[in-house]
Amino acid sequence: SPVRAVLFDRDGTLVHDVPYNGDPGRVRPVDGAREAVAALRARGIRTGVVTNQSGIARGLLTVADARAVNRRVDDLLGPFDVWELCPHAPDAGCGCRKPRPGMVLRAAGRLGADPADCVVIGDIGADIEAAHRAGAHGILVPTPATRPQETAEAPWAVPDLTAAVRA
Repeated sequence: SPVRAVLFDRDGTLVHDVPYNGDPGRVRPVDGAREAVAALRARGIRTGVVTNQSGIARGLLTVADARAVNRRVDDLLGPFDVWELCPHAPDAGCGCRKPRPGMVLRAAGRLGADPADCVVIGDIGADIEAAHRAGAHGILVPTPATRPQETAEAPWAVPDLTAAVRA
């Protein structure tokens, strides 16, 4: 079936990873991000972002800080059709933190898309596992933060966002 929506991880995939970033001024898109997202929109494919933000639970930034960063990403690359954010710590046991499927399922539902018609693009194994658990397709775009084992185990790994969108 045709792809109806593409859901991106935020940090390390769409923008350079700044750990626990709460400052919109530090947002820098990765090379090709603007063009990749625009190419999807030109084809009528909906776009969204699914992002773990444990810095909120850790007290390193607030929900308002994270939303300000997300607005800056929207200003530079968007607007995205849907945003899903997990504010929980890794050990919280929530259903939304990747690699769990909650954010992917919610984003697909908000877009009116079956998860099987969605692709999740991310830079670590948790992104790809969340896609798999949700019944979506995952494409890994490795970065220096990606473990070699994650790349080896990914059903689909490509060198950059442009290649991911072409796929």
